[in-house]
Amino acid sequence: MSAQFRYIVVEGPIGAGKTSLARRLAARLGADLLLEQPGDNPFLGRFYQDMPRYALPTQLFFLFQRARQVEPLAQPDMFSRATVSDFLLDKDPLFARITLAGDELVLYDRIYGALRPHAPAPDLVIYLQAQPDTLIERVKRRAALFERGISEEYLALLAEGYARFFYGYTAAPVLIVNSENLNFVERDSDFELLVERMRGMKSRREYFNLG
Repeated sequence: MSAQFRYIVVEGPIGAGKTSLARRLAARLGADLLLEQPGDNPFLGRFYQDMPRYALPTQLFFLFQRARQVEPLAQPDMFSRATVSDFLLDKDPLFARITLAGDELVLYDRIYGALRPHAPAPDLVIYLQAQPDTLIERVKRRAALFERGISEEYLALLAEGYARFFYGYTAAPVLIVNSENLNFVERDSDFELLVERMRGMKSRREYFNLG
């Protein structure tokens, strides 16, 4: 599978389980792991307490951070290891559309257009879906300090934003996974089912749902 997928991205709203799955896939493939670093964002905790005030600096910090992280992928080394990431830079504007408006959104769009590196499209994007009440339960369970102020309303907006984004996303093959009844960390059988589903992909958009 490592020869088939050199660059895999696991995406989904907060609480969908993307980082846990990315870690496990990287371990399976012997791949490099490229993770978002939300704990490094000095504005994030304040953003969840006062979104209108801190949305722009929070968003710009993440944009600079993510762009810097994916920049090396723009010059891939054919002898390097595969990469598994828990973020797709192309999705960055969906957060901006939810939290910014007016002149701040115009400013963000200009900076995004000037900064965005020409990183290669992933060989596969795994998009994890879950209902907002499931997302909020998972976020509360892991209890990261900077996430304590997240509201269910915000998670619902994110889930809707992700759905809209991936509805029109065509830059890479997408495996859309309903993660409501799947536990890729604690149930080896679930993880193996996903790996098998990845290997068996025949089209650029497929679905995986464990009823």
